[in-house]
Amino acid sequence: MDQKETVKQMIQYNKTVFENTFSSLAMLQDQMEKTMDMFLKQSSWLPEEGKKVVEEYARAYKKARENFKNSVDESFKKVEGFFGGAV
Repeated sequence: MDQKETVKQMIQYNKTVFENTFSSLAMLQDQMEKTMDMFLKQSSWLPEEGKKVVEEYARAYKKARENFKNSVDESFKKVEGFFGGAV
């Protein structure tokens, strides 16, 4: 088998593994966010400022997750381009 084709297959494999793992972790994080939201709504003892801090943290976490995903996707595009086009 051609070395270039082998490298393309390796890149595609790693990309698929990343996509599947990332999707699973994103679903887990989203579920935990829903759980935390339910907890906050039922916590009358927690001040409103505290709830806002937790909500802001969740928004920042999602934004960072999106940025990470975009960065990895862009890196895969560069690697694919380096090895001769889209995989």
